[in-house]
Amino acid sequence: QVQLLESGGGLVQAGGSLRLSCAASGRTGSTYAMGWFRQAPGKEREFVATISRAGGITSYADSVKGRFTISRDNTNNTMFLQMDSLKPEDTAIYYCADGARRTSMTRYDYAFWGQGTQVTVSS
Repeated sequence: QVQLLESGGGLVQAGGSLRLSCAASGRTGSTYAMGWFRQAPGKEREFVATISRAGGITSYADSVKGRFTISRDNTNNTMFLQMDSLKPEDTAIYYCADGARRTSMTRYDYAFWGQGTQVTVSS
């Protein structure tokens, strides 16, 4: 089955940028819609962004729209999340999700999840 590994998290000051990567392995050649979710302490995992199989369709949570950009490189089986103008409220563990038939903001539509990478934005 698909295995996902996030990377790129870290500690950044407000207004800074980070670029998260999600490397997928174990695929047979087919692609699926993917997404990014995040979870802060005491809160449920929330939708951040999603991207279609070919990368032509993207959707974002209102809280990150205009600041985050999701993309994917199917040749290298990698998905990215470029995060600009980071705010303290963006602090969370960011999870990569895969295996959705279509772009979705619902975590239950995704079959595979990474272990997460910590993003901390200081004020």
